Amino acid sequence: MDIREILSRCDHTQLSPTATWEDIRALIDDGIRYHTASVCIPPCYVAAAKDYAKEGVKICTVIGFPNGYNASIVKAGEAEEAVLSGADEIDMVINLGDMKAGNYAAVRDEIALVKRACRGKLLKVIVETCLLTDEEKATACDLVAEAGADFIKTSTGFSKAGATFADVEIFQRRIQEHGLNIRIKAAGGISSIADAEKFIALGADRLGTSRIVKIVKEEHLL
Repeated sequence: MDIREILSRCDHTQLSPTATWEDIRALIDDGIRYHTASVCIPPCYVAAAKDYAKEGVKICTVIGFPNGYNASIVKAGEAEEAVLSGADEIDMVINLGDMKAGNYAAVRDEIALVKRACRGKLLKVIVETCLLTDEEKATACDLVAEAGADFIKTSTGFSKAGATFADVEIFQRRIQEHGLNIRIKAAGGISSIADAEKFIALGADRLGTSRIVKIVKEEHLL
């Protein structure tokens, strides 16, 4: 696969709690230079990032991150503020306690509330697959689709593990079997171009990673 195609699917990510504006600005510069799908950054930098990037690269940010246990109204408020500040895409974390308890209506309703707060912007829903059973992963696909979100996303990158090929296979199979109108984002632990290619081949439309751009720069691939 052409490296440009891989980069076009990457949400170039910097979510370290110690990330400075200089770090974010460098991330944006790379996102613009390498034509990534977006740059994914902490909410506090969205307004400055949009002002700096203009239309050079889409600005993505995270909501209810990384644990997902904020009140639903707080998540919706976060999402609305981010969009008003210039965010083009929102990645939210579900309430994992509700998911594990089988409170599926609550999970679905919260996603729908945040989707409305996004004012038409893209919503990706992080379900933290490393904390779910295979059955729960499949059910999460249904809930994300029913709530009207755009993507199901594997991981925050801040829990026990990131994306696995098996996770994406479960998502893709459920989407195909049930005819769900959602796409897949694999995130967390994607550390090589070979990994990126395989995730895409398995059905991931987006990749959450900081490593791919670094590899391209270090190996002078472009």
